[in-house]
Amino acid sequence: MRKMNVAVVGATGAVGTQMIKLLEDSSLPLGTVKFLASKRSAGKQLSFKGETQTIEELVPDSFDGVDLALFSAGGGISAKFAPEAVKRGAVVVDNTSHFRMDPEVPLVVPEVNPEALRNHKGIIANPNCSTIQMMVALEPIRQAYGLKRVIVSTYQAVSGAGNQAMEELKQQTRDFLAEKPVDEWKADILPCGGDEKHYPLAFNALPQIDVFADEGYTNEEWKMINETKKIMEDDTIKVSATCVRIPVMSGHSESVYIETEKTATVADIQALIAKAPGAVLEDDPSQQIYPQALNSVGKKGTFVGRIRKDPDEEKGVHLWVVSDNLLKGAAWNSLQIAETMYDMGLFE
Repeated sequence: MRKMNVAVVGATGAVGTQMIKLLEDSSLPLGTVKFLASKRSAGKQLSFKGETQTIEELVPDSFDGVDLALFSAGGGISAKFAPEAVKRGAVVVDNTSHFRMDPEVPLVVPEVNPEALRNHKGIIANPNCSTIQMMVALEPIRQAYGLKRVIVSTYQAVSGAGNQAMEELKQQTRDFLAEKPVDEWKADILPCGGDEKHYPLAFNALPQIDVFADEGYTNEEWKMINETKKIMEDDTIKVSATCVRIPVMSGHSESVYIETEKTATVADIQALIAKAPGAVLEDDPSQQIYPQALNSVGKKGTFVGRIRKDPDEEKGVHLWVVSDNLLKGAAWNSLQIAETMYDMGLFE
């Protein structure tokens, strides 16, 4: 069994940190593992499998001898360095949005479309965090009953905006508890670092993730719409999304309404979810059992509950879907792609 040399790009970020933890227990036969980041972070040290390793500066030659490169350092970094990694023989799993809608790049959730990995040309894209967990929940339903329409509203954790946004939320919370006037709170990041205005998230809900784009939808909402259709390889499915940032540290929640092609009962769908790969059924209203963001943190599964029929639409079903956005929504799905490729013999 040939050992694999791995590079983690963006090793100091929220997702990169999770990638490193997951690599420690990965089924991949690891050889050398190197951690890459900006010049500013180069020289810092971190622990991997009980040993201290030094973070290296990211340069094109960093990928010499690397078999697998896990990227999570921003779209601009991926655009510049992912082709360099491929040129030097590495397979890239990219956690940014840069390559997702490229027709030459597979967009993969391993429980949903692993066969798409066979068509890779060096780069595989990891979908949006909110798209991933929704796909895990919907794919078994689509396979059994067909799918005509999806309307999703997300309740997204601040960790999806990065470490600085998490720290800003903590400070705003302290300011609130100290009864400091809201107009004196520091708000420099959310709802979107690239937009002109910024608002506090503490004790608030911001119906904007990323900048606004066509038809009044944000880029985050368009990502969910377009990625869902690409992963399912079906442009006929009607998809609409509203993405909201809430003051939760980690764990994205989603209210998902679907319309199926064939009628299904609640019991039918519960049975499908209970046996679906990667999905965990938590659905017993009589005992107040349902998925919660707080309980999802640190877990790889996608939790599904509050399954109920729409009172006015025979083929309409509502679900509540929760997952750790830094794990299944990012780091774990990326590593899972790599492990699936290895099992399929695609590194040979």
